[in-house]
Amino acid sequence: MQANWDTLRPLLYEAIGTTIYLVLLTFVVGGLIGLFVGTLLYCTRKGGLLANAPINLLLNVIVNVVRPIPFIILLAALGPVTLKVVGTTIGTEAAAFVMIVAASFGIARIVEQNLVTVDPGVIEAARAVGAGPLRIILTLLIPEALGPLVLGYTFVVIAIVDMSAMAGTVGGGGLGDFALVHGYQRFNWQVTLVATLIIIAGVQGIQFFGNWLARKVLRR
Repeated sequence: MQANWDTLRPLLYEAIGTTIYLVLLTFVVGGLIGLFVGTLLYCTRKGGLLANAPINLLLNVIVNVVRPIPFIILLAALGPVTLKVVGTTIGTEAAAFVMIVAASFGIARIVEQNLVTVDPGVIEAARAVGAGPLRIILTLLIPEALGPLVLGYTFVVIAIVDMSAMAGTVGGGGLGDFALVHGYQRFNWQVTLVATLIIIAGVQGIQFFGNWLARKVLRR
């Protein structure tokens, strides 16, 4: 079946715009939440800057429960919560909410794992000269782990692109929805191929940019 690109082209542009919106919104909001939760996970562990065993245990349990759930199942499992927060379980905003939840807890674990690599001796030296926890976190801890964090966030952005493609299953729009509705369901493989190639190109661009940025940070 030959695709009618005069009709499909505006829909394709709209799908690209929706994908970019979903990815950017999820990355910014989920990235900030994940950075906060991940830093809290690191700081509340035994011997940490804000050592607190109950809070650390609670955060670990939440992250370990949410993070392994496949996104397509999380979309269904969070249906009642999405309905309460967004007012609907279908559409772009509903998909974005679930994407933010999934990304936040995935990022939190990546942040924690990268902060663990920072030399504890450097932190102890800062504490010895009277630096407070907030100052250590903002001026020492996060800057020291910035290179690995950039690579970690690059991996997350690619995962978010993957999630945005699956958002089409709940009418979330984007390239996944475009490929599903106008390609797969109509047996038009040309449309599916074009959408797939655009996603691949976007992922490659993100990965190259992330690698370049990490190298620049590590050479500081």
